[in-house]
Amino acid sequence: MIRKAEKKDCEAMMKLIHELAVFEKAGDEVVLPLNQFIEDGFGNNPVWGAFVAEIDDEIVGMSLYYDRYSTWKGRRLYLEDLVVTEKMRGKNIGKLLFDATLEHGKASGYSGMVFQVLNWNENAIEFYKKYPTKFDDEWVNVSVEF
Repeated sequence: MIRKAEKKDCEAMMKLIHELAVFEKAGDEVVLPLNQFIEDGFGNNPVWGAFVAEIDDEIVGMSLYYDRYSTWKGRRLYLEDLVVTEKMRGKNIGKLLFDATLEHGKASGYSGMVFQVLNWNENAIEFYKKYPTKFDDEWVNVSVEF
């Protein structure tokens, strides 16, 4: 079952986030405490939304998104994470989560959805190629840590 995430799902979602970080060879980079994650999603000023995939009362996947703004295109939905636990991959769960997120973006009036994929993650790249995606090798990712 694909549904909107609820506050009670946050602990299971953080486990998926940690699993994703390990897969992306950055397991020690997740420093966000659970209580801050909960506040950021379900507090007075939520900054993210999510869909979860649930099978037999277990969260096995999620898509987490937030608002992004483009001065050229207007409101864009930013897909931060699309993750399905390793034991459940290959069962169409990622597609269901991705489709739910796309539909949310369309229904909410966004002009499109943007996201990143690691250049070595061939399975994810092939998955995204099934959609009308545009891969951009011109822009360089940049960040500043505080």
